[in-house]
Amino acid sequence: MWKLLRHNKSIQKTGSWLIAFLIKLLAYSIRWEKNIPFATKKLLDDNKPIILIFWHNRILSMTAGWGNSQSITLLRSSHRDGLLIGRAIGHLGYKTVAGSSNKGGSDGLRKLLRELRNGHSIGITPDGPRGPRMRLAMGTITAARLSNIPIIPVAWNTEKRVLLKTWDSMILAHPFTKGVFIFGKPIFISKTLSKKQEEYWRAKVEDELNEVSEESELFFKHKPIQPASLIPPEESEDVS
Repeated sequence: MWKLLRHNKSIQKTGSWLIAFLIKLLAYSIRWEKNIPFATKKLLDDNKPIILIFWHNRILSMTAGWGNSQSITLLRSSHRDGLLIGRAIGHLGYKTVAGSSNKGGSDGLRKLLRELRNGHSIGITPDGPRGPRMRLAMGTITAARLSNIPIIPVAWNTEKRVLLKTWDSMILAHPFTKGVFIFGKPIFISKTLSKKQEEYWRAKVEDELNEVSEESELFFKHKPIQPASLIPPEESEDVS
């Protein structure tokens, strides 16, 4: 069935509408609350562009935490799976561009920088499209450095959920449960960074995103999902 969805364009179009409908229905059934630091709330209230980052395992219900009145462009994978999800997100009122958050995803990075220059916020899953889980690729730091736009980490969780047996331990929320969005504080990246400083900030932003993700887990007393084991850099430069 999944292969049919991926390869048949007509079925994929229908499937994307169905996925969008189910995402919206699920989001409306959950009683959400939000934890937003003052500095982040001010940026959101002023409709300032931001770089919103969240782990790939939280992609399914992330749109529930972002109002349609706020312009945001989401980075999706250029793979067939990404096209399906991208179309579904498009039906929910969000723009998507194809590319990768990894080091080799220069085309996706150029598209995102164009969106930021046009005053639109962007959303990135910095461990997508294939991991390693909860390990931040350098593309996020590069986008923030070149645009001078702050990074905002965010995570959601629900009281009742299922963890799928995928590379990222995808979270599937139960309907009619309680949910929470945890936002982090804005992170500004200097335009002038050495390679060593770039790695420092990459690790720092990764830690900040893992921190809000763990906070969302502990909010409902879940056992936190752990990041994948570290892989030597030469083995993990481009996994798109």
